[in-house]
Amino acid sequence: MDRQTISRLAHAHHPIAAPITDESVARLLARATEHTDAGRALDLGCGEGGWLVRALTARPHWQAVGVDLDAAALTRARQTAEALGVERRLGLHHQKAEEFSSREPFDLVLNIGATHAFGGLLPTLAAAREHLAPGGLVMVGDGFWEREPTRAALDGLGATRDEFADLATTTDRVIAEGWTPVYGYVSSLQEWDDYEFSWTGSLAQWALDHPDHPDAAAAREAVDRHRAEWLHGYRGTLGFVTLLLRG
Repeated sequence: MDRQTISRLAHAHHPIAAPITDESVARLLARATEHTDAGRALDLGCGEGGWLVRALTARPHWQAVGVDLDAAALTRARQTAEALGVERRLGLHHQKAEEFSSREPFDLVLNIGATHAFGGLLPTLAAAREHLAPGGLVMVGDGFWEREPTRAALDGLGATRDEFADLATTTDRVIAEGWTPVYGYVSSLQEWDDYEFSWTGSLAQWALDHPDHPDAAAAREAVDRHRAEWLHGYRGTLGFVTLLLRG
């Protein structure tokens, strides 16, 4: 079972691919779009378009563009947009986020949980700046260390110690690159637990419902591995912060 299929099945009940509740997503989007009634949003790594379709639903005069390498996720994004009646205001591009270009700048550029596409947080912000209109905002979501990571936490994440920093250092680095945080949200442990139990539970439920599927055993293995890496590894160690920034 390929990684994209696993992710699609695991996010069946939690379409926002980050440890953030729908209520927190709505609050973040409200802050990010309040500066203009008619704007343009770009999501570099949009997945199934959860952030963009919510923004378009709340802001009827906004337009949005999503970029992602997962063709199946983009199909789901298009279907969701059609169901909500916002498909005419949403453009979707099946390509690498770092290769996307546009003639017009954007009032809001997003990258939530997909900074790996650019090689980390600061390169992501540098790429976002290239697409940003004067006075525009960037919303970026990334990990940070809530506490010093143990070997089990690093192994569970497949990460190195220097891949993330603590929240203060992360924020300092962002500011040093010329950005000003105008809002920020740190996901709670409850949000993390909800996300991880939903991830493992949705994939496990699919495997139980499709016992004869050739990928059922691989799905169960992925569930068991992910659950162990989380509960015995990085739970309470890896945090997630979503920053709203002006350049």
